[in-house]
Amino acid sequence: MTELPTRITQLLGIRYPIIQEGMGPFKTSRIAAAVSAAGGLGTVSMPGMTKEPVEGSRLLRANIDEVAALTDRPFAVNVPVGRNDDGAILPVSEAYIRAVIAARRSDGALATQVVALTTSAGFPGEFSGLIQDSGLIHMHKVGATKHAIRAEEAGVDVIIASGYEMGGHTHVKPVHTFVLVPNVTEAVSVPVLLSGGARDGRTLAAALALGADGVAMGTRFIATTDNTDWHPAYAKRIVDAVEGDDVVFPAVYGPARGLHNAAVDRLHQIIEGNEMTLDELTRWKDEGMIRAQETGEVDAGLLPAGQVSSAITDLVEIAEFVPRMADEARVILQQLAGVLSS
Repeated sequence: MTELPTRITQLLGIRYPIIQEGMGPFKTSRIAAAVSAAGGLGTVSMPGMTKEPVEGSRLLRANIDEVAALTDRPFAVNVPVGRNDDGAILPVSEAYIRAVIAARRSDGALATQVVALTTSAGFPGEFSGLIQDSGLIHMHKVGATKHAIRAEEAGVDVIIASGYEMGGHTHVKPVHTFVLVPNVTEAVSVPVLLSGGARDGRTLAAALALGADGVAMGTRFIATTDNTDWHPAYAKRIVDAVEGDDVVFPAVYGPARGLHNAAVDRLHQIIEGNEMTLDELTRWKDEGMIRAQETGEVDAGLLPAGQVSSAITDLVEIAEFVPRMADEARVILQQLAGVLSS
């Protein structure tokens, strides 16, 4: 297997331009370690948005330490940025950002491994300077070109352009990957990652052809043989999914994409019947997602997953899959170059 160098591999110090997305509120320690060990960039996911800040920070640090114990390769941490009605950043989001920075500063070995912080959902704004000063590479996920431009102007190092078909939290105004990514790559000068619909060497080659420097994936890494972070029933549900099984539902920050089941129907009933307070509903969603991951309750729990689920038909081993995906992309691009030059 050969390397596939791009600006993102050079910036992050990885072999292949393949990044595992943050997938909170799920624990992704073993997936992150496996992706990083395979030559990509794994990501530690936040433990949940309904945790008390002190408890959430403790869990996040434990997950960071777990990944560092499992691999000596670089990895990232994802923190969704939530805000209250007054526009202030939520205490738990602030606590997670500070916990990542504190981990780097408290341990010289961790400082060489925790190379990037990915923010999503909302922009960290007032904490941008703190992130930049920490030495972390700041990656930020956007669903619109205007947000990508603002992020670059604020000093973000990498833009993750996430199309509407992505799993988990998506965007109120839908722009699909094939439209969004070339728009963003034309508008910014920093490296761009494609998120939404990537699953193999063909889609990585397509991302590079669209001007991106790599891909960020979540759903594909759930359906893997070495994913012991997820209950096998969750992975099987992804493998069994067909076109049309995905649905967008109201999640913690806004719309999210997942697989349709009884829990999604129940969620709509709760909202329509005004059965819970906002805090109660947020906790119900958070706990429902975690329960599906940990216990395999694929009917009673919420199942965030991308539209790409319908194209995933098998379980793969991360250690073999990551370099193979990069090699497939390289071969495809070489073949296309040969056709055009002949």
